[in-house]
Amino acid sequence: MSSSKTVRLTDKQFAQISKALAEPRRYEILKEIGKCKEDHLPCSVLKECNDISAATLSHHLKELETAGLITSVKDGKFMKVTVEREVLHAYLEQLSKI
Repeated sequence: MSSSKTVRLTDKQFAQISKALAEPRRYEILKEIGKCKEDHLPCSVLKECNDISAATLSHHLKELETAGLITSVKDGKFMKVTVEREVLHAYLEQLSKI
């Protein structure tokens, strides 16, 4: 997402994000990605930090990406992820209006 545009979430998107973050492991993974000081965090770093299989990590990352909370980029045969802060901020803004 472009940092210059305001993100508006549909009800469906809001529900997808809520569902994704309802899983404690996904919430922790999102926090770890968000702490990364570089542009993207290698998935191998996430794998090292979490006592889960690569398949389980992949599943959690796919759920976060489907919800729009992260994006992934291929780097050779590896994958790197980053938080979509504009989407996260839009979610928090909408949540604060409840």
